[in-house]
Amino acid sequence: MSPDPSPEQLDRLATKRAGMKIGFYVHAAVYVAVNLGLVLLSASQGKAWAIYPALGWGLGLFLHGAVTWLALPGGGLREQMVARERRILESRRQ
Repeated sequence: MSPDPSPEQLDRLATKRAGMKIGFYVHAAVYVAVNLGLVLLSASQGKAWAIYPALGWGLGLFLHGAVTWLALPGGGLREQMVARERRILESRRQ
């Protein structure tokens, strides 16, 4: 990005960052829902095998979160996030 980004560049970057965060939230919600189902299934069988997919997938979720949150400084949910990211970027520009 150039030293003095245009408003269009800021909008594009803010939209990308908000999208990354929403992607992480969706991933986390699916992780919780699926692993809860696996825990219930393994408990109904009297076994504890559900820990293995939870740990493996949990590592993937952790890495997704690290990439999402460490790569990023700090109406609907998407619109609110885009507006917040835009404010952050504009404040850096001044």
